[in-house]
Amino acid sequence: MNKGVEIVENTLTFEHCTQNQLALLQQISVETYTDTFAQYNSIENMQAFLADAYATEQLLAELQNPNTAFFFLKQGQMIVGYFKVNTGAAQSEPIGDEAFELERIYVRNGYKGQGFGKQMIQKAERMARELKKKTIWLGVWEHNLPALVFYQRMEFVPFSSHTFYMGDDAQRDLLLWKKLVAEREG
Repeated sequence: MNKGVEIVENTLTFEHCTQNQLALLQQISVETYTDTFAQYNSIENMQAFLADAYATEQLLAELQNPNTAFFFLKQGQMIVGYFKVNTGAAQSEPIGDEAFELERIYVRNGYKGQGFGKQMIQKAERMARELKKKTIWLGVWEHNLPALVFYQRMEFVPFSSHTFYMGDDAQRDLLLWKKLVAEREG
């Protein structure tokens, strides 16, 4: 995966997150996840999930995985969101080698509705095409209606589902994908 330090696109900056930025990644991950899901889950389940998913050891292992990459999206010096991508065995479901997973995509409060999510998805799609992947896919909680509407606008369609555990609460994630067509040259 292209893990260059900074890539400028459309006046925004995508910055590959490194191990040196683990504490920042952890802080933004907890912030955005809490902002998105706290109102729908018990405090106990949120705390259990956050302690597990965003533990220092867990995030460090993900940052060290050569088939995983995190990217901050910056507007000027401000991080407005981040996304995580996986290939090969790093995918959270065994979709196959021709697939590219967009596992996390989060925009911070105050920056939602300004096109930043679209920019991150477009960047992930370009990365997938560069790697000659045929599909890009993601999982989304079945009750996250704003995200479902957004992904539908981005041309993702359902193909399956899986169980996602928020603490001890079994929830259903819809799996969505988008077939990638090679971009025309010239």
